[in-house]
Amino acid sequence: MHSDQKVVSEIIRQSVGAGAKRVVVADVSCNEPRRCFQRSSIAEAAQRAGAEVILPDPTKFREVDLQGEVLRAWPVFEPFLNEDKIINVPIAKHHVLTGTTLGMKNWHGILGGQRNQLHQRIHESLVDLADFMRPTLTTIDCYRILLRNGPTGGKLEDVLLKKTIVASTDPVAVDAYVAKAFWDMEVDALPYLKLAAKRGLGIVGFEKLRSQINALS
Repeated sequence: MHSDQKVVSEIIRQSVGAGAKRVVVADVSCNEPRRCFQRSSIAEAAQRAGAEVILPDPTKFREVDLQGEVLRAWPVFEPFLNEDKIINVPIAKHHVLTGTTLGMKNWHGILGGQRNQLHQRIHESLVDLADFMRPTLTTIDCYRILLRNGPTGGKLEDVLLKKTIVASTDPVAVDAYVAKAFWDMEVDALPYLKLAAKRGLGIVGFEKLRSQINALS
């Protein structure tokens, strides 16, 4: 079982152990969703662990007013609207536009429509999405990190094996921590984090939240 499968399986196991009556795994991937879930074996691992996997199709999107500063009406994948607890599970990657793809960037995976339009004001749109979602927990898979040429990459030399998982209830602090720990990026290089902190979504000074950030290697 690959690291991403193990991470998803363990989160499902612990969710069920904590009393969850139903666990759903869902994502609106950039490429064809069914193929992505099958090739990664995440669908199989999730179902084996006791979760329901819901793949996106046009009937499962609902247009919602995101009430953001730049994002208003947008089609949102319904599983993200129907559950009472949301755990965000991104894989740590480089991104040419935002510097990194971490927890907040991962919220593109709740949307349908022409997501490339979000690139016009990408930092503001990320904050609007994070404000809309407000996850219960963010768990960043840093087992293998795409250091360069993201978000898709191209060479094995771009991948760094760190065997680490980082989790926090503060979505801003956890992104700031991972960006600093693995890319040595300061908050000034990540405008979306400063905007998110200003909006009250979390704090960028992760040093103040040591008891709330868990990094397991």
